[in-house]
Amino acid sequence: MSRRALRRLRGEQRGQEPLGPGALQFGFRDDDDAEEEGPKRGPGGRRPRSPGKEGVRVNNRFELINIEDLEEGPVVNGERSDGLRTEAVVSGSKRKSQSGSAEPRKDGEVDDRTGPLEQSNVSGKLRKKKKKQKNKKSSTGETSENGLEDIDRILERIEDSSGPHHPSPPPLSSRKHVLYVEHRHLNPDTELKRYFGARAVLGEQRPRQRQRVYPKCTWLTTPKSTWPRYAKPGLSMRLLESKKGLSCFAFEHSEEYQQTQHKFLAAVESMEPNNIVVLLQTSPYHVDSLLQLSDACRFQDDQEMARDLVERALYSMECAFHPLFSLTSGTCRLDYRRPENRSFYLALYKQMSFLEKRGCPRTALEYCKLILSLEPDEDPLCMLLLVDHLALRARDYEYLIRLFQEWEAHRNLSQLPNFAFSVPLAYFLLSQQADLPEQELSSAREKASLLVRQALIMFPGVLMPLLECCSVRPDAAVACHPFFGPNSEISQPPALSQLVSLYLGRSHFLWKEPAIMSWLEENVREVLQAVDAGDPAVEECENRRKVLYQRAPRNIHRHVVLSEIKEAVAALPPDVTTQSVMGFDPLPPSDTIYSYTRPERLSPVSHGNTIALFFRSLLPSYTMEELLPRQALSELRGRAGAQKALLRWVSLPQGERQEDGGAEGLDHNQGLNRLMLAVRDMMATFHFHDPEAPHEDHAEGDGEWD
Repeated sequence: MSRRALRRLRGEQRGQEPLGPGALQFGFRDDDDAEEEGPKRGPGGRRPRSPGKEGVRVNNRFELINIEDLEEGPVVNGERSDGLRTEAVVSGSKRKSQSGSAEPRKDGEVDDRTGPLEQSNVSGKLRKKKKKQKNKKSSTGETSENGLEDIDRILERIEDSSGPHHPSPPPLSSRKHVLYVEHRHLNPDTELKRYFGARAVLGEQRPRQRQRVYPKCTWLTTPKSTWPRYAKPGLSMRLLESKKGLSCFAFEHSEEYQQTQHKFLAAVESMEPNNIVVLLQTSPYHVDSLLQLSDACRFQDDQEMARDLVERALYSMECAFHPLFSLTSGTCRLDYRRPENRSFYLALYKQMSFLEKRGCPRTALEYCKLILSLEPDEDPLCMLLLVDHLALRARDYEYLIRLFQEWEAHRNLSQLPNFAFSVPLAYFLLSQQADLPEQELSSAREKASLLVRQALIMFPGVLMPLLECCSVRPDAAVACHPFFGPNSEISQPPALSQLVSLYLGRSHFLWKEPAIMSWLEENVREVLQAVDAGDPAVEECENRRKVLYQRAPRNIHRHVVLSEIKEAVAALPPDVTTQSVMGFDPLPPSDTIYSYTRPERLSPVSHGNTIALFFRSLLPSYTMEELLPRQALSELRGRAGAQKALLRWVSLPQGERQEDGGAEGLDHNQGLNRLMLAVRDMMATFHFHDPEAPHEDHAEGDGEWD
């Protein structure tokens, strides 16, 4: 601090310093004492500072000093120098008491004892004021903390005075929609931080480089610095309609994106992944190319690259969102019948699968709810076969129970084997928690036992495969009983066998705990007693199985193909396994809504090499028009027409058959002969050249070689 500031604090001004020993100084002592003592100066004419700063100097001799003025001293750095004034007052009182004891008293002079009493009162007032200021500072922090406690006490008093106790309303989370998605649960780092801590998750991550500029903040993925610079690939979203509180959206492809899509389809038909890589070099954010190449990397056990490609596809589609499209509201719809929307479904499903394998079931459950909310009525990917498994793995038993209670009335979730067994398992695991009241634990245990008995009666073919998957040897009384024996598996319909295989292949390990097995054993014995007693529910469930599970719908087949569970894929019907299944669009709906069509390709093979024609004919995308020459094709068409006419002729009665059979029979024979000649000519043109065999060079240059 400068000298000028110090002088201002002490009340000094330039040019008004005391010049000699007769300078007047006012302090808390007598004038005689002040004149006798005089100012003491050090070397250089400066006054030495005493540790207590005795007295308060006043340079203006015609100005009196009040105690009230002393109480309101100058402010130094935002605080008043109260301690300084207190010390000055105390030191002045000490000096006055000393000088009063040394000198004799005079008449008319007030007793010296009154001075120290008044000064002690003043110092006491100053100390009390200082304490009050400290109490004010401390009380400001305490009032904010005690305010909430006071509010809670007031609410408790209101509840107590309101009479009998009413059940408290459900928490805010339970009031939300059952398909409500939370943004924070879409980030897998949130779940990993809860498991391993923030330092373990974010320790190796570097801050994002500033040279990479991304257009917007996304919720589904976090853009990486290793990705190509984002440029709009021609993908957008538009609002189709809004009715009954629901908003229907659809992705759109620009003309440039449509051309890229046609190139992608040609690359897929070539069955060469390098063609897709070349396409991604020119269009790095083409969604279908990224998903197809992700499958190729996954088949080659490059899981990291496969996941990175899926995240890039999700980022490309999220950047194309409509401003009104919301991931969390549960009121936005995407029609799966439109091919442009299917890529978003498949990208979410693949990301969910990677998150489950990564050990983030809570995040995978949030993605599952998101897929289900896009079209909950149709459920094109049949996420109801998976949501129970993810809820159990994430230990979110309350959500699974709530979903079952709200959707059982209009969706009949108990008719699915996965819900029939997962819901009682959720009740049982909920009853094992120690932080719940005893009454809730007992009611959850009773509910679990009731539901698992109903599931065993409805689906008896689940028990023995479940015990086999868990490596548990069943009791002889259970294994030999006809209700749970091999006949229960053989007699169930194929569609039900497929659902059972899917559930056991995915969730059998959840039943391996000893406590769960002992609970299951108790209920199996009770079911056997009910079967032996002739319970009418057994026959009713058997009739229901024969009626409900005739054939699985197409969305279940699509879910089985995407799940890649061997037991479930092996149970697919032949009409599904015989058709070609593309990874970017597995089992498309029969009522697809096309916004644009692929242009017809010119046949480049009608005049090519015969061997090239043969190898190209092995590709599944080539039709008969591309395989045969035009002449042979016309002959084949004539043969097909002749066959149809021949079939019509055979189906006619004997009398009608003789009227017009002669001319048509000649045409059939002629067409067949022409076709055989064309095939013979084509086979005669096959000539193979052996490069190792020696051949003679013809001098004339017009010779032929074989």
